[in-house]
Order: sequence, then structure tokens, then C-alpha cells
Amino acid sequence: MPLLPNSRLNRRALIGRSLAAGAALALPARVFAQASALTAYQRRIADVAVREHARVAARLWQHDRVAVADFAQSSALPRLHFVDLAAGTVRGNLVAHGRGSDPEHDGWLKHFSNDVGSEATSRGAYLTGSWYTGKYGTSIRMYGLDADNSNAETRAIVMHPAWYAAPDMLAKWGKLGRSEGCFAMAPEQFNEALWAFAGGRLLFADRIGEA
Repeated sequence: MPLLPNSRLNRRALIGRSLAAGAALALPARVFAQASALTAYQRRIADVAVREHARVAARLWQHDRVAVADFAQSSALPRLHFVDLAAGTVRGNLVAHGRGSDPEHDGWLKHFSNDVGSEATSRGAYLTGSWYTGKYGTSIRMYGLDADNSNAETRAIVMHPAWYAAPDMLAKWGKLGRSEGCFAMAPEQFNEALWAFAGGRLLFADRIGEA
């Protein structure tokens, strides 16, 4: 089980996390059932967030918010969704995919890969870790929780800001640039992710789509 850096998991911490996870699981389904302002697509994203949160809750440190990346959508669309499990809200943001997932660079993810050196996006559940300073400035470490993204730490897959994921790329090219498999966001949108999703929360990536 991946741990947040500088953390030591003991019996008391494990019991505390299990109790917190149990309490968190009781709330989201009821909240989203009452969230009539959501579109049909947003409801589907919310359903995925609730399902995946329940699946890996015991391995998370925080249970208030979930990020869901829908790579069935073009990079021109806001496809990294911030889901507030308590408030019942869903809001989309831009996010780039890996160049290995889109060799033609047409803005659409063609396939996922967990292979080292693939420069592709991996599907699955990720645990967000601590902040660190890297090539793109302050970034968020990530740990793969599934077989499909088990090499995330080895591959240095993280969330980070990038100029090539900013909205002005859409006006110029109609698509975002590509990462090396990382979840690259527009700098101003990443600032929210930095405060809202670092430190033990869930990010889930897959093809979800409208239907």
C-alpha cells in the first residue's frame, strides 16, 4: 500500500482511517441523489466518483473530494472533474494526456499504458500525495492503486501545471499539448487542485463518456 511521504502507518492510524472511510461512505450517494442541478453527464461522473471512492476508501487519507478524469473526451474539453462529495457539485477543468497515448497528436487519447518509458496515460485509481518542487514548479505526487497504474511512482506520474495545458492552446491549435503521462493542467486551474486534492485524496482516470 503506498503511503504519503514521511508517514508511518500504525494500528491506531489504520483504525482511524477505517472509521473515517466508513463515515464518508454513508454520505455521497444521498447528496448526489438530491443534486438536481447536475446534468446527466455530471451525474454519471458523480456516480463514478462515488463508486471508486467506495472501492478504495480504506486506502485514502481524505474523503471530502474526488477528481475524475474522463479520457473519452477530447483534450479540448474540460474533462478533469472536481467532485465535491459533501456539497454534491461537479466542475470540469482542462487536463492533458500523455504523448504515448496520442501519437498522432489529434487531441484524443487512443490507449492507456502502465509501461515504463511509454509516455502514455494510465487508467485507474491514484492516491494523491504531498507537494514537491519539480520541472514545472510545485506539483503533486501520485501513487497508483490499481494494476493498470502500479508503475506511477516509478514513472514519476504526477499532477503539475503546464503552459501547454492552458486555454489559449485551444484558441491556437484546437487541442492541448501532450505530457509524458502526467496529469498536466492549466496553471490557474492547477492552483485549485494543489489546495483541494493534494494530501491523500482520490483521482480516478478512465474512459467514461456520455453513455
